[in-house]
Amino acid sequence: MTGKQRVVHAIEHKTPIHGEHVPHFEMVFYLTVEALGMVHPTHCFYAQWDQFSKSEKELHRANHAECYLKTARLYNHDAIFVHPNPYTHEETVRLLEIIRERSGDEFFLLLHGDPTYAIPSGADMIEFAVAFAEEPEKMKQKANQLVDQYICNAEKISHYKGLLDGFAMCSDYCFNAAPFFSPGQFADFVTPYLTRIIQAYKDIGYYTFKHTDGNIMTILDQLVQAGPHVLHSLDPQAGVDLKTIKKICGRQICLMGNVNCGLLQTGTDEEVRSDVRRAIRDGMCDGGFILSTSNCIYSGLPLERYELMHKTWREDGIYT
Repeated sequence: MTGKQRVVHAIEHKTPIHGEHVPHFEMVFYLTVEALGMVHPTHCFYAQWDQFSKSEKELHRANHAECYLKTARLYNHDAIFVHPNPYTHEETVRLLEIIRERSGDEFFLLLHGDPTYAIPSGADMIEFAVAFAEEPEKMKQKANQLVDQYICNAEKISHYKGLLDGFAMCSDYCFNAAPFFSPGQFADFVTPYLTRIIQAYKDIGYYTFKHTDGNIMTILDQLVQAGPHVLHSLDPQAGVDLKTIKKICGRQICLMGNVNCGLLQTGTDEEVRSDVRRAIRDGMCDGGFILSTSNCIYSGLPLERYELMHKTWREDGIYT
């Protein structure tokens, strides 16, 4: 199976195939300088982009595409979450085209696509909370406008058949203790808009990956009812237990994540191996699971710890 086929197989809860690996990829793999000697595309800053010649721009696009492809092939990733840089419709399409030209349907390709309200920054948190309390209808109107904008963007991308497979919806809702919104507030200000954008993506023909870190348990029912194909990150540092989530959700949704990022950062090698094996064991039963960390491979994480995770997956993440 190709990586794309493995991801779709898991999303659609098809019976696992003997000898195939549990699908695996990371939402973002930032350690490209150490792993490949290449700067990650999101770390490139182009103050003079508009002054670049046509050939300069094409060289940079090609470099970005190669960074994504080399990372995916080195670590057997089944999908690539593409972050265009610069982030315009034209650059997004061209980068996807280059990746497809060089890999065909080898990988499942994702773009960011989440217009829903997330946890605000510390600098904005008070104003953000006040706005919901004092101007709720205005905030709902804004939420609808954002959804409209994202639907329009998805429809424009869809005209280029076969470029994109789905959207990674990366608005974070939760702290380690609880969500930022109460369940009631979440039902007012997030769930209707999350449901609407997910349905719109499905209607166009895309798969949807809903990401949020933190303790999702009090809003899990709403997240599942919104209808995404995949739920990420199932954060063990926030007490989210994969076995419990699997029992609650059954075959309603594909699950992704659950390897403890904290242990990758500070645990022993044996703790890392044990945690990866636990996530594989708890997630792979009956399919419908994609292995990843509970966040991403972020800057500052020792590369050798991810490579230990990868080695453990290669050895133990096989359906028998």
